[in-house]
Amino acid sequence: MNEIELRSYAKINLTLDVKGVLENGMHIVEMVMQQILLCDDVSMKWEPSENAEGLEIRLTTNRRYLPTDEKNLAYKAALLMDGKYGPNKGVLTIHIKKRIPVAAGLAGGSSNGATVLHGLNLLWGLDLSLAELCEAGSELGSDVPFCVMGQAAENINLKERFAGDPLATHCALATGTGTELKPIEGLRSHLVLSKPPVSVSTASVYKGIDSIDIPKRPDNQAMIEALKTKDLSQIEENMVNVLENYTLKEYSTVVYTKNKMQKLCEPRAVLMSGSGPTVFGLCDSIEQSQGICEKMMEENKESYWTRTTC
Repeated sequence: MNEIELRSYAKINLTLDVKGVLENGMHIVEMVMQQILLCDDVSMKWEPSENAEGLEIRLTTNRRYLPTDEKNLAYKAALLMDGKYGPNKGVLTIHIKKRIPVAAGLAGGSSNGATVLHGLNLLWGLDLSLAELCEAGSELGSDVPFCVMGQAAENINLKERFAGDPLATHCALATGTGTELKPIEGLRSHLVLSKPPVSVSTASVYKGIDSIDIPKRPDNQAMIEALKTKDLSQIEENMVNVLENYTLKEYSTVVYTKNKMQKLCEPRAVLMSGSGPTVFGLCDSIEQSQGICEKMMEENKESYWTRTTC
């Protein structure tokens, strides 16, 4: 095998709680992460050459504003794998067809990095376990290990390879800095997502939340039980993201998006994903999600209808 194409799936947070701060400034979190069908396509080609000095990475995307060097997590993932399992001599070509909004709280970049880990595991014949890939992913970012797990559960080219591995999951409880993951039962639901035209700094949100009173926190154990029993009312009751307390205060466009979506999705729940600015709402049918998406696109061009993977 010298070529492969994999889907790089986005995620949403069904819950997100911040438990404290470590000495290094990293926040301790407890959150339920759910994979969704909205995805990028990542194609990879490996051309080995004994005459090459080392690994040459050629990264392209369909979005001109995206970095194609070490600033891109997909590029970083290739360097990481080469450092751990190289040196590999030859040319690695990576093309990312982006659909997931950038800097949106949907782990688009993290997902791309996770896809490269999976792709090189196959192209280089490394035969790494899912646990080993997650461990490597944790060096790239806190969302990467979950993306590694979700892709193993959903990608056609990976399902058979990781069949029976409990880490191949669409939904997980994340604790610690977000890299300690426990597979749990996922949510089955149609969704609509809408990203306001604003950039939100994840670092600023986490720093800002430290000095803000948090009136309501999610009950993650209740959420896990509700997902297991498919109790939608309890799922929606515990759909709480404490980062909203900062982002909604600082960004009026996110508030406007959430309020409009709430009216359109009623009585279903609406929540911000991650540090924002993307807001998602649960829908009862694909027709409803498509209809709401059309209306949200009048406000925010980057609006999508999709569903969870499970």
